[in-house]
Amino acid sequence: MSAGAPSFERDIRPLFRDDDVDSMSFAFDLRSYDDVRTNAEEIYERIEDGSMPCDTEWPAEDLQRLRAWIDTGTNP
Repeated sequence: MSAGAPSFERDIRPLFRDDDVDSMSFAFDLRSYDDVRTNAEEIYERIEDGSMPCDTEWPAEDLQRLRAWIDTGTNP
């Protein structure tokens, strides 16, 4: 893992609120590194198109952080 690369535990997991985890539990376990890593592109697309989370858009910097995490190798 490169220094400064986003990590799931430090940078990505905190982005998912309890309500997000609950509302998306039918599709993903947003608290699980393995599940988020496996479904990262679909999760990103859902957030980008506004279908997830259901109540508000993510700030651009949070979406960019998720994209950076995906692009740098989905570090744990």
